[in-house]
Amino acid sequence: MSIGIIIGALIFILTIACIGFAIFQKSKRNSKAATIAIIVALVFILLFITVPFSFHTVDTGEVAVVKYLGEAKNTRTAGTYFDFWLFNTYEIYDAKVQNVEIATAAYSSDAQTMDVAMTLQYQIMSDKVIDIAKQYGSLAVLQSRIQSIAIEKTKSVLSSYKAMDIISDRSSMSPRVEESIKNAIADEYHVTIATVVLTNIDFSDAFETAVEDKMIAEQNQLRAEYENAAKIAAAEAEAKAAIQKADGEAQAKLKAAQAEIEIAKAKAEAKIIEAEADREAQLAIARAESESLKLKSIEVARTLGFKITESTVTGEDGEAATNYEIDFEGKSADEIKVITDYLKYIEYLAKWDGKLPSVMTEGSANIMIPTNPAENN
Repeated sequence: MSIGIIIGALIFILTIACIGFAIFQKSKRNSKAATIAIIVALVFILLFITVPFSFHTVDTGEVAVVKYLGEAKNTRTAGTYFDFWLFNTYEIYDAKVQNVEIATAAYSSDAQTMDVAMTLQYQIMSDKVIDIAKQYGSLAVLQSRIQSIAIEKTKSVLSSYKAMDIISDRSSMSPRVEESIKNAIADEYHVTIATVVLTNIDFSDAFETAVEDKMIAEQNQLRAEYENAAKIAAAEAEAKAAIQKADGEAQAKLKAAQAEIEIAKAKAEAKIIEAEADREAQLAIARAESESLKLKSIEVARTLGFKITESTVTGEDGEAATNYEIDFEGKSADEIKVITDYLKYIEYLAKWDGKLPSVMTEGSANIMIPTNPAENN
């Protein structure tokens, strides 16, 4: 309860008591006591008129402008003060954050109409309350001015964007509107803008229907593109699988061909080895026959009376061999020819590689080479 009310009630009670006492003394014809009681009652009445109404209480979150005979002179914050009410008046300003709901119509840059609902929160500067009182007279006038500026700046910001941009980027509209309003109000209006939020932007029904149709068309297009992409991906996967399968079959065929080549190569090598073995065998037979004929030629030479000289020689391979020399001195030409033919034949067999000559030229030696020399022994 305000202290002024308490004091006023107390003075009022005392005043009534004095008046009652005066009436009582007057009934007893005690004029002097009645007069004194009336004077005291008058004093209490005067105090009742002046004292209780001179107590002023300022609540927390409020700032009072004290006007002396109508002129703003001072401010008061939360507390109780005594200022004679006939000369000083208190105007209370709410210093808490004020919430203002604003609704207005606006246009986009492409001439689409919209209904905008917004919430603006501001707070007066406590140390500038006297300036507010002098310039605007009351908080209601200041708030009306702030609301007008907010509407003007909101329209200005939204008019610079197309309707579709506002819809697609709605979350960024509030910060842009808030920045514009803050820059416009600044410190000139002695308030601090706490926040500005666009709570709703409502376009015409025709436009919203058109937007909805467009969004449905875009969704259908995206769905079609997704389905096409899925089909393309499936086709690519199928083609890749087919390529991999073909590649696998080609690799298998290549491996099979390589295996056949290896087999053929092995067979060819086996034939080559077999042919080499046959050739070596033929050479061995030819050398053996050559050695046998050589020994027979030595025996023939001995039979014909040729002188034979034997000697031991060591070959390049380190093996010892017997060397025979025939002395042709004193022998006839026919005897020498017989031995010479044998020796030529033996020398040919020692050097023969197992192959028969494909061409025989005129004037060459006519030497009979049996298919199997062993049959001629």
